[in-house]
Amino acid sequence: MKLIGNILWIIFGGIFTALSWLVVGLLWCITIVGIPVGLQCFKFAKLSLFPFGKEITYGGGTVSILVNVLWLIFGGIELALGFLSMGIALCVTIIGIPFGLQYFKLAKLALLPFGANVD
Repeated sequence: MKLIGNILWIIFGGIFTALSWLVVGLLWCITIVGIPVGLQCFKFAKLSLFPFGKEITYGGGTVSILVNVLWLIFGGIELALGFLSMGIALCVTIIGIPFGLQYFKLAKLALLPFGANVD
């Protein structure tokens, strides 16, 4: 079932979520200081291609909190709002609810990407 969900996800919009993470990651990688943030974005681009069957656990320490604050200031809120709006739009229909839930998972990840582990 995960395979079918991931295939449908890629066809009906997952490629655009991955591209959004890639664009944000490339923008962060322009500066040397932003390279770790960009690499994290590339990891989440891979996750956003195949979100079904993946769980995200949150942890981390003080450094994660500081980088998350910088992330929110410089682009995290816009990305999260985009994912949230897609999730709400998809949850209007019964067929779109599983996809909407994946967008909600990505919206939370867009708010707090550092200290998050993909299982």
